[in-house]
Amino acid sequence: MTQPPPYDPTPGWGESLYTGACGIALLHIEYARTGTGDPDTAHQWAAATTRSPVTAHPDACGLHRGAPAVAFTLHAARQPAYAPALATLDGHITTLTRHRLHRAHQRIEAGQLPALREHDLIRGLTGIGAYLLHRHRGGDLLRDVLTYLVRLTQPLKTGDGRTLPGWWSGNAPHDQPSPQWPGGHGNLGLAHGIAGPLALLSTAMRRGITVTGHADAIGRICAWLEQWRTGTGPQAWWPPTISAPEQHAGTIRQSGPRRPSWCYGTPGLARAQQLAALALADPRRQRRAEQTLAGCVTDDRQLAQLDDSSLCHGWAGLLHTTWRVAGEAGDPKPFAVPHLLRRMRQHLHRHGPPAHDGLLEGLAGVQLARHTITAGVPPATGWDACLLLDG
Repeated sequence: MTQPPPYDPTPGWGESLYTGACGIALLHIEYARTGTGDPDTAHQWAAATTRSPVTAHPDACGLHRGAPAVAFTLHAARQPAYAPALATLDGHITTLTRHRLHRAHQRIEAGQLPALREHDLIRGLTGIGAYLLHRHRGGDLLRDVLTYLVRLTQPLKTGDGRTLPGWWSGNAPHDQPSPQWPGGHGNLGLAHGIAGPLALLSTAMRRGITVTGHADAIGRICAWLEQWRTGTGPQAWWPPTISAPEQHAGTIRQSGPRRPSWCYGTPGLARAQQLAALALADPRRQRRAEQTLAGCVTDDRQLAQLDDSSLCHGWAGLLHTTWRVAGEAGDPKPFAVPHLLRRMRQHLHRHGPPAHDGLLEGLAGVQLARHTITAGVPPATGWDACLLLDG
């Protein structure tokens, strides 16, 4: 992973943040900016992100790939030489974002349920909003995204007379219709569900960027997450998804917590709710979120479900998310971050690194998490803004 290959191994590899060159470039840019890596290597990886034409079509772009992904990476370098490219990318990002916002508002006005890719972090408007906050720290376009997310949280009356949470998807969790998910589902996760908009709304509010109805929207999401919280104190947990029968009955059928992942598990959900509590100055909610995560990371039954080292759903994601939560908690000791770091190192020793080099499920993400936590300070590039963990 020292030098980029002379060609893109797969179509779109260069412009992919989570699986391709953009995410690997972030690692080398972080190394270079912290004095532990070679700036020339970082530049070669940054150049690889624009070696092929960068996608700017609204249906193909999000934080995961295309113009927003490449711009996120180039911005992280803070190199004046990249300014012209960033200006061009920002023009495309403005156009595609306004197009997507227009379609989203049309969909709401028609009383139709959203697809996850409309609003989620990986492919949707939440991810674009995360980029806009990271790069511009405000602006009208970001406020337009936040205004849409506020509207997304309002109950939606569908054409058949049902009233559902505004983010309820008519699709299955893989974002396609499925007879196994009649009536669709409610998605709680940080990667694809409502915890992503919650984290973005909360982070923006903490930075003084608000729109009409902002606090109420955060409250509506938190109330829904509270409805599906199972157990109490350190034994509490959230399901990753809610089916239509579960929504109708008001009870879940799942028997226990799933793996403690960033993407769908307790760590990501706890961080999103900690951010909400900090934004609203709600110490009770903050304590509950932190207590739930502290219970999770000291429960071997939950930790035993982790079977890889990745950021998305493995040890690196658990470790980095917990480190971020502990950094804003009153007492970091219950989160056992040094113990989790040892556990991740043991897993890597026994099972080896991930099979590929990408950010979300590959080696770059593992190394970024390990580098950041070993340094003990927030990353110089702010790379974890693409996970909505930075706060």
